[in-house]
Amino acid sequence: MSTFQLSLVSPESLLFSGQVDQVDLPGVEGDFGVLSGHAPIVAMLRPGIVTAMAGNVSEKFVVLGGLAEFSDEQLTILADSASSVEDFDLAALRSKIEEIQQGLEKQPAGGELDRAIALLDHYKSIHISLAPTTAF
Repeated sequence: MSTFQLSLVSPESLLFSGQVDQVDLPGVEGDFGVLSGHAPIVAMLRPGIVTAMAGNVSEKFVVLGGLAEFSDEQLTILADSASSVEDFDLAALRSKIEEIQQGLEKQPAGGELDRAIALLDHYKSIHISLAPTTAF
């Protein structure tokens, strides 16, 4: 099986660089795999697991979004945040999710921006329906 170069980069470090046979990625439009000879592609990544396979060895990484680009037999993954599965702190992620959910619960329903958008929509609908029409 032909191999290609994989580079997995996070803002903190280069997590992986080497030759691989296949990489499975969590795309925002669905999971997909890359093999040598794949058509050039740029894809946004959603949070999920990246699996890099070389021979009988596979390595898994957790990515929390990012971008993947494959061309000229090189796959570059620019992750928003990434770590190996073994190093990923699931408790910290759960804590962050809980913190965000609590923050959302404290937000009043609708905000100033929501009211402004609703007023703009109302304004547009009145003026569009009252606009004079011309016959051709």
